[in-house]
Amino acid sequence: MRTRAIFLLTSLVVVLSACGGGGASNATAEQGFVAGDGSIVLLDPERRVAAPDFTGITLTDESFALVEHRGEVIAINVWASWCGPCRAEAAALEAVWKRNRADGFLLLGLNTRDSATAAQGFVKTYTITFPSVVDTDGQIQLLFSDSLPPQAIPSTVIVDKQGRVAARILGPTSQATLQGVVDALLAEQS
Repeated sequence: MRTRAIFLLTSLVVVLSACGGGGASNATAEQGFVAGDGSIVLLDPERRVAAPDFTGITLTDESFALVEHRGEVIAINVWASWCGPCRAEAAALEAVWKRNRADGFLLLGLNTRDSATAAQGFVKTYTITFPSVVDTDGQIQLLFSDSLPPQAIPSTVIVDKQGRVAARILGPTSQATLQGVVDALLAEQS
C-alpha cells in the first residue's frame, strides 16, 4: 500500500511538472529519432477522450482491430528497430506484458519507419512476444493527435478499459513506471 501511495504521489508530481513545461521534445537528427523528455501524463477519467478505432496488420501478418480489445487496458508502444532507446526499453516492456496479460492487459507495439526485415529481426533479437502492428508511414500515430499523441520514438499511449486514452509516456519507459500506470488503470472500475 505504501509503495502504491509513493507511486501515485510521484506520478502526480511528474504530471504537474509535465503540464507546466513547454512540452519539450528534442529532434535529434544525428540519432534519427525524436527524443522524449520522459514525462508521464495520467488523465483523470473525466478528461479522457475515446481512442481512435484503428486496424492494421501485425508483423506476423495477422489483422488487428483496437475495438476488439475493449474492456482491456492497452499500452500502445511506438518503436523502431533503429531506435536506441527502443532497444533499451524492450526487456521492460516484455516483462510488463508477461506479468499482466492474463489480467486484461494488452501490450501492442506500433512499429514505425522500419522495414519488415529489420522489425522482425528486432522482435527476434529481443525475444518480444507481444504483437506489433506495422505503421510504416506513421498514419496510426496521427490518429491520436486529438488526445495524447505519441510525439517521440519511443512513446507509450495507454488506453483504459472503456477505450479512452488515459495516459502517455514520452520517451523510453522503465518496468516500474509502466507497471505503475497499468496497475492504476487495471484497478479502475469498468
